[in-house]
Amino acid sequence: MITEATRERFAREVAKYPAEQKQSAVMACLSIVQQEQGWVSQESEAVIAEVLGMPEIAVHEVTTFYNMYNQQPVGKYKLNVCTNLPCQLRDGYKALHHLEHKLGIKMGETTADGLFTLQQSECLGACADSPVMLVNDRCMCSFMSNEKLDELVDGLRAAEGKA
Repeated sequence: MITEATRERFAREVAKYPAEQKQSAVMACLSIVQQEQGWVSQESEAVIAEVLGMPEIAVHEVTTFYNMYNQQPVGKYKLNVCTNLPCQLRDGYKALHHLEHKLGIKMGETTADGLFTLQQSECLGACADSPVMLVNDRCMCSFMSNEKLDELVDGLRAAEGKA
């Protein structure tokens, strides 16, 4: 589950803060787990809570607050479509529904081949560029028309040899 190497990475993050503020490393520790395992399990949250000397529920609150922490295994490509009001007014839900149809899954699901997970997202801070989406919590995509969505998905499939 949590290896000694992972615990060492936790310790390096904790060392960045005064001893009485080691809980400040919670996001860094969650990110380490996600990098290594692809998602954050309740067991991982419990280890982080123990390392940081905080209640497990406090770690879980951080995990569930941010979209970037996966609470279950996800596909290789996590597609987060913004559905907050400004994006809704500029076809955010249409983009989400188009992807549901194209991928053959509903929001919150992963394709059978494990390639794509589709999620809705809270505000991504690019309202003027809507509809917007975030790929793998790193790559912002703006003005996502149905054609651009198709190009993105088809391109990712082709890159995996699944076109």
